[in-house]
Amino acid sequence: MMLVDDRVWALFKCHWQHTLTYWSVFFSFGLCIAFLGPTILDLRCQTQSTLQEITWVFFAQQLFLMLGSAIGGLFKKTLCFSLSALLVSSLVISVVFSIIPLCHHVLMLAIAMAISGTAMGVIDTIANLQLVKLYQKDSAVFLQVLHFFIGLGALVSPLVADPFLAEGNCVLAGNMTTNTSIDLHHLQGVITTKVSYAFWIMGLINLPVPIAVYVLMNRERMFPWSKQSLRLLDKDKNSEKEQEHNLQGHGGLFGCCNSSDVRDRPASYFLLYILGGAVLFITDGIIGSYTGFIYTYAVSPPLSLPHKTAGYLTSVFWASVTAGRLASIYLSYKYTQQRLISISLVGGLVVQCLLSILYSSPVFIFMGTCILGLFISSVFPCMVALIEGMFNYKGCATTVLVTSAGTGEMVLQLLTGQLIHSKGSYSFLLVGLISSCICLIVFLGLLFIQRQHRSSQSGTH
Repeated sequence: MMLVDDRVWALFKCHWQHTLTYWSVFFSFGLCIAFLGPTILDLRCQTQSTLQEITWVFFAQQLFLMLGSAIGGLFKKTLCFSLSALLVSSLVISVVFSIIPLCHHVLMLAIAMAISGTAMGVIDTIANLQLVKLYQKDSAVFLQVLHFFIGLGALVSPLVADPFLAEGNCVLAGNMTTNTSIDLHHLQGVITTKVSYAFWIMGLINLPVPIAVYVLMNRERMFPWSKQSLRLLDKDKNSEKEQEHNLQGHGGLFGCCNSSDVRDRPASYFLLYILGGAVLFITDGIIGSYTGFIYTYAVSPPLSLPHKTAGYLTSVFWASVTAGRLASIYLSYKYTQQRLISISLVGGLVVQCLLSILYSSPVFIFMGTCILGLFISSVFPCMVALIEGMFNYKGCATTVLVTSAGTGEMVLQLLTGQLIHSKGSYSFLLVGLISSCICLIVFLGLLFIQRQHRSSQSGTH
């Protein structure tokens, strides 16, 4: 039995270079999104800051990721704008990796993370939008692969960092004063961390991505020196014209809100946007806070795992996310988006409950991390495909959903970091559990509103 049918395979062969390029830039996204978690204590040593201060670095990255997601919609008017933005953004990520070792103050590090966050947001919106535009009703499977590449990049990132992480205290001959209720200190002294090498290696690993975007732009004759060969998308003129028509009037997040075609929409139309965005606000927030603070939780009481062992947790999580998204490529053919999301949210809630109960078990923290990653992995691409399908693949939903997801990562990471600092490490698990409960309730509300919306639409025709 073939994994994909002949029609979808024919579509892929028509757009293979564009598709592979969009997938590759999401590898850059994954590299950026996962390195902060396992390197957080080494970066604290490098910047000589407290956990509360370093949490603002997460906030800076996620705030500008959200802004970048909204800005990314402005570049979708033409393919040239989109690819130019992807080229600059993927190149910026390599540059940021190379300058992180030079950031010896938390403010400098926050600025670097803000720049990378903006680039990540632009990549997130444009790659999702372009795949939806290329494949329309068949976009679900290609979105699953797209988000598989996030997992792949996020898996590589902590694996590269792991050999360079400090075994324990990464500052020698320092003055230590306890600043939090969990054994995390503000340290001053001679920095012994070697994590700089990890960032330089990741910057080099990422370099082929902007090269791939450049090659595609050259094939599309977007440079004065490009050869006058047949443009890739000229092979399907009608498809290009249709995409161009669909893009008109949607210049970005606010362009979506101001479009004339939403004036006479029923309330259910807007509720579907809001509830879909709320689900991704929570699920991406859970992913962001989990990858950001699972390492901090694991090295703190009651687990108190060795630093090297705890560093593997981020890799385990992203490996399971990657495996889950790989499996979802096939599952998206067999089951509806609603069913896949329902299974993911219920499974994630059960795992969060077990993690909260077995909070002191080193074995289950690894098992739970793995299972949670499998369940939560496919929510984003399934939700984008679901909401876009309701609104005829106009692209507006993608911009709204990506921005909502980025906002959720920013808010929940900041909230989790502040609660760990003030209330202790167990609040990390409580945030995940409560968020999962709310998310399931919101999704059930979305299913109800979707049914009402369909009924009202069928009644008007």
